[in-house]
Amino acid sequence: MSDSAEDDLEQALLQVQTLIESTVAIHRDRSLQEQRITVVEGGYAVVLQQARDLISGATRTIDIVHARMTGDREEPGRGEGVERQLIYEASDTVMVRLLSSPALVDEDFVREQLGKERPVAIRIARVPPLQALMVDGTVALVVAESAVGRRASMIRAPELLHTLGTLFENVWRDAVPAGERVVFGNRDRGALARQILAALWAGVTDEVAARDLAVSVRTYRRHVAEIMALLGANSRFQAGVRAAELGLLPPAAPHRARPGDRP
Repeated sequence: MSDSAEDDLEQALLQVQTLIESTVAIHRDRSLQEQRITVVEGGYAVVLQQARDLISGATRTIDIVHARMTGDREEPGRGEGVERQLIYEASDTVMVRLLSSPALVDEDFVREQLGKERPVAIRIARVPPLQALMVDGTVALVVAESAVGRRASMIRAPELLHTLGTLFENVWRDAVPAGERVVFGNRDRGALARQILAALWAGVTDEVAARDLAVSVRTYRRHVAEIMALLGANSRFQAGVRAAELGLLPPAAPHRARPGDRP
């Protein structure tokens, strides 16, 4: 995703959080039946049950944003595949879309969707920390950081649902289909491929990159050609851009070299 798109996404999330805070304040004195935003108390297990109820009751659409927040791994009850299991409870007639950050893509789940008559549509984007579940365009469960810490909210306010829906559609449009992710083979080959991609992204010369990887220039160029073919790229520049879009670059990938920089 481009820097401008990420900036727009950050601004949209800030708008969502501000709307949640202001709407909670406005409706704080109303009865629970009248509230359009309710805070979900009780921790992860309660939030999970709320999500299960929404998914099992969906009749038309389910849109999910899945991006890890600080401390998620330590949260009691959170385990591998817990959220994925919830999706299985959706009716076969419901259209499900899952927008995931690169780090949270469940490759087994992606492969499982291949060949299904009504697969879950999965796309990947660099999404800021947010967990959101939107059902039928009428209700959403959102877990996000707020001024008072992490907050889970059940949202039925039309203006907030519209903002969330627009945010999702904008990111979804530019996100990469999960089926287009590249599998380089075993872990060692994957690590080597990512190092090469980082070198391409940084504009490092073949000679320098080959020396850093302790391979011959000829071997390095063969690896580059193989990676370009896997990425469907027609140039090294395109391969680097494509790798960034797919979240394939290592976390400490160097910045792209500028014209005139020395290799």
